[in-house]
Amino acid sequence: MTSVLDTADLRRRVQAVLDAELGAQAGVLAELGPDVEDLLHAVGGLLRGGKRLRAAFLYWGARAAGIADSEALVRLASAMELFQAAALIHDDVMDDSDTRRGRPAAHRALATRHAARGWSGDDERFGLAGAVLAGNLCLTWTDEMYARCGLPEADLARGRPVFDRMRTQLMAGQFLDVVESMRPWDGVADAERVERAGRVIRYKSAKYTVEHPLLIGATVGGLDDAGLAALSRYGLDLGRAFQLRDDLLGVFGDPEQTGKPAGDDLREGKRTVLLAHALAGAGDDGRARVEHLLGRADLAADDVDELRAVITGSGAVDLLEDEIGRLAATAREALTGAPALDDEARGVLLDLVTTATARSA
Repeated sequence: MTSVLDTADLRRRVQAVLDAELGAQAGVLAELGPDVEDLLHAVGGLLRGGKRLRAAFLYWGARAAGIADSEALVRLASAMELFQAAALIHDDVMDDSDTRRGRPAAHRALATRHAARGWSGDDERFGLAGAVLAGNLCLTWTDEMYARCGLPEADLARGRPVFDRMRTQLMAGQFLDVVESMRPWDGVADAERVERAGRVIRYKSAKYTVEHPLLIGATVGGLDDAGLAALSRYGLDLGRAFQLRDDLLGVFGDPEQTGKPAGDDLREGKRTVLLAHALAGAGDDGRARVEHLLGRADLAADDVDELRAVITGSGAVDLLEDEIGRLAATAREALTGAPALDDEARGVLLDLVTTATARSA
């Protein structure tokens, strides 16, 4: 069955754009010699997978505003995938993650290359430094691709403030996640835990996954204020639902589907909305076990199973499923009531609600 993400042959076209961009950037870097090829490998591997959701939301946001399909629009949409690559590379460094999409995370792959060559110095430090720089390259290339995608300069200038806001707020949202992972939850009221975890969701994921790409496309397309407001409501609610599903997959997901080890979020000690609800709903013994085991890098399979049982027994899973369903419904309502949207784009965006929330990876 064909995915809605392949409407307008979008995923194939985005991949072709990304391949061409990496080839062009390899030409720019060629004069530095072969030593910098590690950076291209780190980025190239990451850009050969993924759902292309962010590209899809920008593309269909622009189509919703009345922009016709074009290769220039696909290039603009593809810039979102470079931006996400930067975020993922940096996120894996901050979370000390081993894998991404079933492959070694960029910093791990670079560290392995260092060790295999028998170079001096610390292989992990080399990997971390290389990954930070690879992520920074992706940020630079995102800006370049936006500026030279081929759409009229006046249209791009209209969308530029949203593009800039997305980049600034995501970096700060990543820092919020770091802060929340370090700041103790001991003695914090249940409602405050949920609120703090929800704030991270809003600025680290919901906006840059759905709302901002959608609004960049629609603003470039010249959509009116009423339409932009409706798309913003749709995007924020759907983005929150997307991340809540991600939180569930981080604990209960199948590694064959997610590309990450089972229970990886538990080993990393992520302070998610799921965890906040679990602590609120678990009894004293369950809370004590969560607090004892959460964040241990050596968490065994039996420990993961125990934590899953506590989280499920607390009612947190049911709460998140209900919230995902509610947010998906309000996202659809916002879109259905939005004035003056292209009918095909509206239909695709409605279908993307299911794609973003009812998923296994």
